Amino acid sequence: MTLRAVTRAVAVAIGLAGIGIGGGLVLVLVVLLSAQVAGIAMTPLGTIAVSLVFATGLGFGGVALLYLRARGLSLAYVGIARPSRSDALAVGIGYVGALLLVGSAGAVLMRTGTEAAPNTAAQAGIADPTVLLVLIVASLVIIGPGEELLFRGIIQGRLREALPAVAAIPLASIIFAAIHYFSLAGAPEARIVSISVLVLPTLVFGVLYELTENLVVPALTHGIYNATLFGLLYLAVTADVPM
Repeated sequence: MTLRAVTRAVAVAIGLAGIGIGGGLVLVLVVLLSAQVAGIAMTPLGTIAVSLVFATGLGFGGVALLYLRARGLSLAYVGIARPSRSDALAVGIGYVGALLLVGSAGAVLMRTGTEAAPNTAAQAGIADPTVLLVLIVASLVIIGPGEELLFRGIIQGRLREALPAVAAIPLASIIFAAIHYFSLAGAPEARIVSISVLVLPTLVFGVLYELTENLVVPALTHGIYNATLFGLLYLAVTADVPM
């Protein structure tokens, strides 16, 4: 594969991620401004719901589908099939692996006293636990499928056209983690720490996709993983466990 082809694939991957996050942000702003003009007061829960539907769902999902259409490709390009028994096993192994990696990284951060940036959605959930319940469900039906469709099915898939898996998976993971910079709160250094940790489970999702060639596998793993984190946070908040 030529350097030009690799450069083009990387540029397309970064561009798609930028369009996905930018397009989703525009949609969210339009909806929120329209609600303001109409005199509708948006609660934190309502704002989260709008962001999930219009940014993650329509933004990421819409960009992915438009890309497929522009290239004359069908959903077969990303590989969507009913999970087999081996796929279900892969989901289980990937889920445990992602939790262990993040748990280990968290232990290292605590031991070294390294500060990580909190997620703004999680902060909203701490203030209103109902948000966390919405995020648990959304992880399975919007976040997992929407993010995996764009970042694994399209972006990692496009990178794989020009690069081996050992390069495409980390690149797609870094791009995915980097776009979360704007969903974090705190100092830039703390955000970079959180992004570095986020790369770890994302690598697991990428490997699962590469091995199974079925987008449903990383989507389920991602969704269950996120739902677990939000669920644990909900239990901690409602049980008044010190954060």
